[in-house]
Amino acid sequence: MRKAILIISLVFVHLSSHAQTYPFQNTNLTDDERIRNLISLLTLEEKINCLSTRISVSRLGIKGTHTVEGLHGLAYSGPANWAVKGAKASATTTFPQAIGLAEMWDPEMIQQVAGWEATECRYLAQNKNFGVSGLIVFAPNADLGRDIRWGRTEECYGEDPYLTGILVTAFVKGLQGNNEIYWKSASLMKHFLANSNENNRAYNSSDFDERLFREYYSYGFYKGVTEGGSQAFMAAYNKYNGIPCTVNPVLRNVTMKDWGLRGIISTDGGAFKQLITTHAYYSSLPVAAAECIKAGITMFLDDYRPSVKEALEKGLITEKDIEEAIYGNFRVLLKLGLLDDSRQNPYSNIGITDTIAPWTKQEARELVRKATEKSIVLLKNEKMLLPLQKDKIKSIAVIGPSANSVISDWYSGTPPYRISILQGIKNAAGENVTIRFAAGNKADSAVIAAKESDVAIVCIGNHPLSYGLGWGQNHVASDGREDVDRQAITIEQEDMVRLVLAANPKTILVMVSSFPYAINWSAEHVPAILHVSQSSQEMGNAIAEVIFGKVSPSGRLVQTWISSIDQLPPILDYNIRNGRTYMYKKHASLYPFGFGLTYTSFKYSGLKAERNSLKNNEVINLTFNLQNDGTLGSDEVTQLYVSFPDSRVDRPGIALKGFKRIFVDKGESVKVSIPLRASDLTYWDIDKQAFILEKGKVKYFIGSSSEDFKLHGEILIE
Repeated sequence: MRKAILIISLVFVHLSSHAQTYPFQNTNLTDDERIRNLISLLTLEEKINCLSTRISVSRLGIKGTHTVEGLHGLAYSGPANWAVKGAKASATTTFPQAIGLAEMWDPEMIQQVAGWEATECRYLAQNKNFGVSGLIVFAPNADLGRDIRWGRTEECYGEDPYLTGILVTAFVKGLQGNNEIYWKSASLMKHFLANSNENNRAYNSSDFDERLFREYYSYGFYKGVTEGGSQAFMAAYNKYNGIPCTVNPVLRNVTMKDWGLRGIISTDGGAFKQLITTHAYYSSLPVAAAECIKAGITMFLDDYRPSVKEALEKGLITEKDIEEAIYGNFRVLLKLGLLDDSRQNPYSNIGITDTIAPWTKQEARELVRKATEKSIVLLKNEKMLLPLQKDKIKSIAVIGPSANSVISDWYSGTPPYRISILQGIKNAAGENVTIRFAAGNKADSAVIAAKESDVAIVCIGNHPLSYGLGWGQNHVASDGREDVDRQAITIEQEDMVRLVLAANPKTILVMVSSFPYAINWSAEHVPAILHVSQSSQEMGNAIAEVIFGKVSPSGRLVQTWISSIDQLPPILDYNIRNGRTYMYKKHASLYPFGFGLTYTSFKYSGLKAERNSLKNNEVINLTFNLQNDGTLGSDEVTQLYVSFPDSRVDRPGIALKGFKRIFVDKGESVKVSIPLRASDLTYWDIDKQAFILEKGKVKYFIGSSSEDFKLHGEILIE
C-alpha cells in the first residue's frame, strides 16, 4: 500500500514539474486579474507579436486563434481563398448575402444563421482534421447602405439605422452564443465608420455632423456593442471629417469611453500603410504606428512590427502603451475560452465529440432553405400569375444568365453544393413538366423557348465578382463590389426581358441581385417580379418553393428602389438629409423601403395603445388585429413608423421604430403587439452630449411598408 502511494506521489511530482500553471489560467480570478497577470509574463517581443491577427503565446501554452470572414456563412475558402495558410480546404454552409438576410426582417432567424456559422467556426478550429481556423469572425457589416451605388451594398443590412441596429445585434448574439461566461466565436464588426463608397476610399473623407454620427452612421455599431455584446470592430479605410478612421479620436472618445468597448479595434487590410501612401497623414510609418496605438488600434492587418519597434526605440510610444492595446485582444481570447481549459466552456468539444461536419447535415440544408425562402421579395404579381399550378402547366422556359448558376461573392466560402434556379425548378416541377433552358438570346434561343412554353421565367442580375475581372473593375457599369462602385442602376439584360415578354405574356422576372435596379419598364409591363440576393446554396430550391406556392413570399426591401440615377445626390455627399433614404427622399419610389407582397391579403384593425403619453425609459405596447382574408397562409411583416410634427430640431419625415414578422393562416386572425420605446424616439443633443427625449406630439403609423399605412395614432411625450 505504501509503495502504491509512493508511485502516485512521484507521478504527481513529474506531471507538476512539466505542466506549469499560471494565475491567468485560474477561472476563479477576475478577468482583469487574469489578463494583467498574462501580460506581466510576456517579453516585449511577445507583446509586439500580440498586436497581430494571430494572438498566440506558445511558450505559455496559449494556442490563440486566427481571424476569418463570415458575412453570410464562414468564408473558409471561396473566391478570395480565405483559408489560413497550410489549412485543409473545406466547404462551409453558405447563406444568402447579408442584404438578403436583412430582407427577411427576422432577427430570430438572423441569430440562428449566425449561430450555425459559429458552430462551423468552432468545428474547423477544433476538429483534428482541420484545426486551423479563426474564432474571431469579421462580421457583421454594420455600415449603412445609404446609396444603392455603393459597391459593397451586398454586405450591409440596408439604409435604415433602426433595422440595421436590430439585425446587427441579432447577428452578434448568434456568433457569440448565449453562455454567460464564454463566447462560441467573437464578432468583429466592420467597417467603422461611414464606409459606403468604394472609389477613392483610400483617401476620401466622409463628412457629416455629430447628430448624423450618433443617430445614423455609428448607430449599428453602437447597438452591436451595447446590446449585442460585441467587443471588436474594424476601422474603415476612409477619413471621417478629415481624419482617417484608423486614427480618429472617436475610437477612444466614443466607442471605448461612451460605449464601453474594451476588446479589439483592428485596422483594415493595408490601412496602416495607407496613412502614409494615400492619406499622406503622417511623415513616416513609425509615427503612424505610434498614432494608431494611441488612437486605440489593438490589431494590425498588415506588416507593422518593424514600425512599432522603431516607434518604441524613438520614444514615440512606450511598452505600457502596447500592454494597454493587447489587453483588449486578450480579453477577447479569454471570452473565447483560450486562456483556460475549463469544463464550463460549452463550446470546447465542438468538432471533438461531434465529428460530423456541420455543413454536411440535413439541418444545415433546411436552415439555408428557410432563410432563403424568407428573404425572397415579391415585387409584383398582376392577376395572381403566381403561384404557378403544376397540374395546369405542361412546359416552362427558364431563361437568362442568372438561371443556371449560383455565384459566390468575394466574402463567400465554398458551399458544399449549389442549387441553381434552373435545377430548383426542375426539382419542383417533376417529370411531367417540360423545362426549356436558354442562357441568352443567341440565335433567338430565349424567344423560341418562351414561345414554345406555357410560362417563361427570366433570371437576370449582377455578377458579384464582375466575371473575375481585376480589382477595382466592373464588367458592366451597373456591377459593383469591393473597391468599385456602380456607375449605373439600369440593367442591360432588361432588353431580353422585353423580347421574352413579347413572345410569352406569362413571363415572370426573377431579379438575382446584390442591389436595387431601376427596372422601370419591367415594373410597368412584366406581370410578376421576384427579388432574391446572390450566393445561397439553396437559391434554386427556395425560388421554386415560392414560384409553385409551397411557400408564400414574405421578404421586404431594406433599400428604396428608385427609377432614375439622377434622383441620387452625389455619392460623396454623406448628408442624408439632402434626399437620401426613405426618411428624406424627394422623389416617388419605384418600390419603397419595407415593400413586399405575399400570395394573400391582410386586414389591419382595432389599433389600441396602452396609454397616450410616454416618458423617459418607458415603453408603450401598440396592439392591433391582423386578419388573413385570403386563401393561403403567409407571414406578414408588420411595420411601425413615426413622425415628429412638433420637433424643434431637424428630424426625418418618417422613421421605422418597430416591426414584427408573424405567420397567419388563411382565414385566421391574430393579435399583434409592437412595443414603442421612448429610447427609440430620442435625438442626439449636441450641447448636452446625450440622447434626449423631446417633448411634444409624436405620430405613429402601422402598415406593410414605409408607404402603405393601415392604422395610425399619436402620443404625447411628457
